[in-house]
This record gives sequence, C-alpha cells and structure tokens, in this order.
Amino acid sequence: MPGRFFMHCSYLKADVSARIFDVGGGTVFPAQFIMSVDIVRWDQGAICNCEVYVRKRKEGEPKMKMLSLEQELKSNTYPGRGIVIGKSTDGTKAVTAYFIMGRSNNSRNRVFVTEGEGIRTEAYDPSKMEDPSLIIYAPVRVLGNKTIVTNGDQTDTIYDGMKEGLTFEQSLRSRQFEPDAPNYTPRISGIMNIEDGNYAYAMSILKSNNGNPDACNRFTFAYKNPISGEGHFIHTYARNEEPLPSFEGEPKLVDITGDIDSFTEMVWKSLNEENKVSLFVRFIDIATGIAETRIVNKNQG
Repeated sequence: MPGRFFMHCSYLKADVSARIFDVGGGTVFPAQFIMSVDIVRWDQGAICNCEVYVRKRKEGEPKMKMLSLEQELKSNTYPGRGIVIGKSTDGTKAVTAYFIMGRSNNSRNRVFVTEGEGIRTEAYDPSKMEDPSLIIYAPVRVLGNKTIVTNGDQTDTIYDGMKEGLTFEQSLRSRQFEPDAPNYTPRISGIMNIEDGNYAYAMSILKSNNGNPDACNRFTFAYKNPISGEGHFIHTYARNEEPLPSFEGEPKLVDITGDIDSFTEMVWKSLNEENKVSLFVRFIDIATGIAETRIVNKNQG
C-alpha cells in the first residue's frame, strides 16, 4: 500500500530514486515490491534527510494481468493521447509508440513531423488553426542515450532538467496537469535509457485529484530489465465521457508483438477511425542504439 518513508543518507539528490530501486530484499524497500518513488521533502546538506513516497506491492498480491494492446485500443473510442514503452518479442529492440487523437477540428488539424532526432506536432492546415496552446509541442526529444516521450511541452522541461543533472522525476516537479477545465488533462511522460547494452524505462503521470484542480497527484513508475514481448501503456483519458475522466491506476501491462511495421499497423488500425490523428513508433536496437522510426498521419492519407 502507499506510504511515506524517511531516509537518512549521503546520496546525491539525483541518485535517491535510483538507489531506492536498487535496494535488495530484507529492507523497508524490497525492490521487487516497489512500484514508484517520489521525493516529497528534501533537507539539503552533505548528509541529507529526505521523505519519499513509495507505492509498494504487497507480498503475495496477484501479479498484473497482461492485456492485449490491440484490444485495449479497440475498446476505448477516445483514450486521448497515449504512450507505450516496452521491449520487442525477440528482446533486441526498445519499443515506444505515441499517438494523438482529437474530437475538435482544432485537435484534428495536426500532423507529426520530424525535428532532429525527435518529432513535433504541426498544423496540417495553418489557416484553420484556432488555438495552438496545448496541441503544438515536441512529443519526442533525444538527449544522449535517453529518449523522452510526452503528451505536451513537458518534453522540453524534462530535456532541460536532465541536461542540468536532475532526474526524470525531479524535472517534472515544476509541472502539473493541463489547465483545460473541466477535464484537467493529465500530463503523461516516458523516458527510455539505453546504455552499454542495458535498457530501462520509466513513466509518469501528473493528474488532478479526481477532477479537483486544487491538488496535483504525481506518480512515477520505473521498469528495470524489461521482459521481452512486454510493455506498459498509459493514456490521458479512462473513457469517452463528459467531462473526460483521467487515466486511473498504474500503466497497463500490455503485449508488444511483431516488427516495427506490423506493430505500427496494428496500433494504427486499432485506434478509433473517427478520432485518431497521428502515430509515432520507434524501435531502438539495444546493442547499437540505432533507431528506426515510423510516422502515420491521418491527414496525409
């Protein structure tokens, strides 16, 4: 169950979350039960006291059931924006997908275009753009061996923060959910780290407190040594209602199937035909770091 714990440590602030996740069994932080870690208080000093919020899985609690990504997408007419991160079936590729959907003409008037090693959203027909706020941004940026994927301009916040030595979690501490009342759309983010043939990833969601904008609930989920053929899926909206309810729970455990082309085709065809707008898929070779990318835009046929 969730809980707050106090640590007395000499670790650098940027290392605390990683240190917690590396702790073995027999401590208050058995690594196999840790679901997420957030630093909620930090007393600066060479020897530091910090308070961390840990979501733990109880010993004996049933494991998460693996879901079909295809069926998850087909069963929800409007998941909004979504991030999938995982590992290919053969275990050689780090996999990510990001999609956007839209119900308004303004949201649907978008395409993904490449920008450097990442992508950005762009108006398909600039003359029809009504309001660029919250819909024009860079969903994907690359910082060294790290690939950042988000549903908003917090991509830049994470990029800049990590460039200055902050962690993924710390970089997001200055942000919260989007100010689009009454939905208060969650900010969802992911990061993939590939180094020396090793691969790990993390996901985050910043959301209102059950629709109450007076509080921002922050959750971070880290995945070390991902299993081949498995991934996690997080999206902005739980279902298509008014107002749109935020995603609930931890990222869904889903299957990752096929090569980049078959995976891209499956995701695109599974998204609701009326509401889907654009899809980005990237497979990164874990051994070499070489990336292969696919982009699909409904507006471009």
